[in-house]
Amino acid sequence: MAYAWELALSAFLISLAAQFITVRYSKKFNLFIDSHLEEKPQRFHQDSTPRAGGIGILLGMFVLLFTPIGWKLLITMILAFFSGIFEDFRRSMPPRIRLLLQMIAAGAAVVLMDSVVRYLGLGIYLPYLVAITFSIFSIVGLMNAMNIIDGFNGLASGATLLILLSLGHTALLVEAREMFEMILVTGSAVFAFFVVNFPRGKIFLGDGGAYLIGFVVALIGIFLAGNYPRISPWYILAILGYPVWEVIFSIYRKLRAGCSPMQPDAYHLHMLVYRHITKNNPLTSLLLLGGYAPFILLSSLFPHNSKANILILLTFILSYLLFYRFLSKKEQAA
Repeated sequence: MAYAWELALSAFLISLAAQFITVRYSKKFNLFIDSHLEEKPQRFHQDSTPRAGGIGILLGMFVLLFTPIGWKLLITMILAFFSGIFEDFRRSMPPRIRLLLQMIAAGAAVVLMDSVVRYLGLGIYLPYLVAITFSIFSIVGLMNAMNIIDGFNGLASGATLLILLSLGHTALLVEAREMFEMILVTGSAVFAFFVVNFPRGKIFLGDGGAYLIGFVVALIGIFLAGNYPRISPWYILAILGYPVWEVIFSIYRKLRAGCSPMQPDAYHLHMLVYRHITKNNPLTSLLLLGGYAPFILLSSLFPHNSKANILILLTFILSYLLFYRFLSKKEQAA
């Protein structure tokens, strides 16, 4: 166990150093800069800021090479990272190519790490090929979900840390030591980014960083649910409730309005909270994470219980919808 903490400290220090280096040289050479002068519906910052925080997280996670299965994760997550870093570098990648890279990364990870969920709980089993497809779809979905909630300082990274805390606790319960090491290293690398990003937003995750943390979290969750019968897949889904439901509701909302689900807009929950409640970037993240954390805590108490986690998830969705409706009325009245 002491070795795992040594790896975690190394990941934190490497990631932290890389964040500061990235901030300095991105501004010096005008690389990965997200200009505050560009008009985008999802922009809520006042300074030009590098959006390459994923570089430091990735470098920090290279200490996983010193773990038995870490190399399998590194090979696949590098591909996942590169599906987004081109956008951060101002190299526009066609959405189909980006999606293809994400699917290849997810497919390779599912095979290399045997991260397949066949039993969904409640007596439901999936055929093997269907289970593989479902697992790949889930990983790609969470990659994009993390990118969607990455709108304010500390929001996506804070949500990731809460999720990893729960996964780490559960991994210890089922004695999944290798997974615990992976969770600890990932959390340490992400935390190093968090302390630079929150509250002042000196650096952003960027597409590469958001895809990276979404990929790793999804893969860990699927591995635990697929390889440890004491862990319910519904527990994994419940602790991922916020990013997962945000992307599902966003697709529904845009289709209902006759818009493309791929088209960015300014009506995500975090944006409405900012405009009508906090009017403050880091405070928006604190409010949303404070509302999300109790649901994660509740699910963490029942990682084996599908029915309890379904109830927790439905309660979260209902709470989200009521809150969104309240904010929508304020939006219409504005």
